[in-house]
Amino acid sequence: MKKIISILLLFSLFACGTDDKINTVNFSFNFSHNWDETPVSNEDFNSIKFTNANNDQLSIERLRYLISDIKFENSNGESIIIEGYNLIDVTNNQNLSFAPSVSIRKGTYSNVSFIFGFKNEKNIDGAYPDLNATSWNVPAMLGGGYHYMQLDGKFLNSSNTEQGYNYHAIRAADNPGMNPTFPQDTFFEVHLGNVTISNDAIFNIEMNIAEWFKNPHTWDLNVLNQMLMPNSNAQILMYDNGQNVFSLESINQ
Repeated sequence: MKKIISILLLFSLFACGTDDKINTVNFSFNFSHNWDETPVSNEDFNSIKFTNANNDQLSIERLRYLISDIKFENSNGESIIIEGYNLIDVTNNQNLSFAPSVSIRKGTYSNVSFIFGFKNEKNIDGAYPDLNATSWNVPAMLGGGYHYMQLDGKFLNSSNTEQGYNYHAIRAADNPGMNPTFPQDTFFEVHLGNVTISNDAIFNIEMNIAEWFKNPHTWDLNVLNQMLMPNSNAQILMYDNGQNVFSLESINQ
């Protein structure tokens, strides 16, 4: 699921006329997944074969997450934000590559980044029909808007019995009901670091799924397994653990 809305130029990074065509290139983001360096795809799903930092044995049955607002910054503080989003669906092997239909200028950027989830001002209840159609919505009693991630599966609980877990990341909300409150932001910006772009570029980005369960908080699935969406403390723990989940492995150009 992907949608390009517009390009917001905070400062112009582009040349004009003929130079624009010569000096600009296309780019895409490719997302792959691992469990502490062991590659993971949907072929590994539905089988208890992973062990988290708490020594919980678990499976993955569904994994999908949303990224938005790719940003390129140069050393002068100038930046371009490419507004839009991509719903990466690992379960169905869909949208693992995101190629915005815009170009960027060749050169060195001090940082490239994207948002995990939506910023609050764009996390608007019912605003995106394609996301509505995929059951990506958050209940109105929790503030509405959309999920950031759905990670579901089973684990062997303390009785050595399979039990379901739903590790769903959303905007943290307190006081569920007509007037929920929001203790802190739980979307976050993923920084890919300094890059030099000389040709059409493919950014190869890895998600280490194991990191969601271990750093800085060791996640005990016997304690935190379901009903995590109305649990603002759990959402903040997810936010903390998500800071080291993504990394830029390479750029092909």
